[in-house]
Amino acid sequence: MEELPQQLRHQIAQFQQAQQQAQALTVQKQQLELALHETERAVEELDKLEPSATVYKSVGGILIKAGRDDVKKELTERKETLDLRVKTVERQEGRVIERLREMRDKLQEALKSRQPPGSEMPQ
Repeated sequence: MEELPQQLRHQIAQFQQAQQQAQALTVQKQQLELALHETERAVEELDKLEPSATVYKSVGGILIKAGRDDVKKELTERKETLDLRVKTVERQEGRVIERLREMRDKLQEALKSRQPPGSEMPQ
């Protein structure tokens, strides 16, 4: 098989970079969703406690006594931040996936046009 033109090799490299970016965004989204779920669970557990209950929060490597309402407020703010970050990463992921589809279609078309007549490209 003949060597691919420089422009086509460049497009393939860009496609591979976009694939890596999509994978990285997927991993980041999963990590954020896990943190969001843990935060939601913590808020649910705090809701079960009496307002006067003793609560400890982790600061660095130690636990510090804190008010239930203060901890709940911090966790609720964290939940809102995580939710926003998840949505942002989802939008980025969607844009990258759409770009990947477009790039894939262009690459398939370019490779198809390079094949001799009568030979089929596997899909």
